Amino acid sequence: MRRRAGLVLLALAVFFAALSPLLRWYAFPRLAKVPPGQYQEMVLEAKPATLLDYGSLQAKEVEKVTIVQTLKGNVEESERIERSAGRDVVVWDSLSYVQGPDGAMVSAIPERYIFDAHSQAPVHATGEAVDGEAVRREGIEFKWPFLTEKRDYEYFDAQTRTSAPIHFKGTRTFRGLDVYYFEQTIPWTKVPYPKKMPIPGVDASTLEKQTGTSRWYTTKRMFWVDPVTGAPVNGEEIHQEELRGGTLLGGREKVTAFSGHVKMRPDYVDHTVALVTSQRRLVLLMTSYLPWGFLVLGGGLLALALVLEARSRRPREPSAEREPEAVGA
Repeated sequence: MRRRAGLVLLALAVFFAALSPLLRWYAFPRLAKVPPGQYQEMVLEAKPATLLDYGSLQAKEVEKVTIVQTLKGNVEESERIERSAGRDVVVWDSLSYVQGPDGAMVSAIPERYIFDAHSQAPVHATGEAVDGEAVRREGIEFKWPFLTEKRDYEYFDAQTRTSAPIHFKGTRTFRGLDVYYFEQTIPWTKVPYPKKMPIPGVDASTLEKQTGTSRWYTTKRMFWVDPVTGAPVNGEEIHQEELRGGTLLGGREKVTAFSGHVKMRPDYVDHTVALVTSQRRLVLLMTSYLPWGFLVLGGGLLALALVLEARSRRPREPSAEREPEAVGA
């Protein structure tokens, strides 16, 4: 019986030891993915900020500028692209809506971001666009890959429609989480006007052609990223925009269109940290807790099987000879 039990334990030990790397290196890359129907809203603020009054074309300091950023998963489009791409695809329709202190619109820039649900690598398909203009993204945007590495990544900048390195700057602690800190600086670059802008009587899409006045932009972008889920738990930008030259400025060389240190609103930071904390437990379950648990369990079962095998092979002690019974006289 001991030998039979030892063989059963040995089989279980091999099973759990094999299951450990299988779960981590085979199952996890296939099971971990961004859901196609995800919806997320983020509110960021620059307090105070400099903002251009497009009525008077004068830059003024204002109490705050608010940026509402929404990401909405387009399930129908993702299923359509999946049929031709042959892999799990996520389509995010996003909108970056900027409003002044009075709630009036400053600009609204829509995007369609198409990416692989598992790796977050871009998927090039019809509809990939920024503000209605077709683009071909390289690198990541909005989210890092699961199990983010300590290295630089290519990050897509929607204003310039180009990708540039975003640099890993070290490990930080943010709201009790160990996170990776990244920075990207976009130098002054000439960029298109948003198609939706509060310029009375002027079509923003033809503004530069009509007036010769160009729009320029620079930013320092900062992200605190949870390395387990690849989700940013905080983001900031030191953002500047200028209008330069042309007849729109009335002879001035340039004027500030927007300038401010943009930060996530504290209540949205709290919500994001709580959401990421719950999601990272699921990822850790498949990448750490279960694989290591199965490995330890397999080792324990193997040790127990060897003990039982050793006991089954031990020679039995000879039984003591029975003394002859006394015969009655």
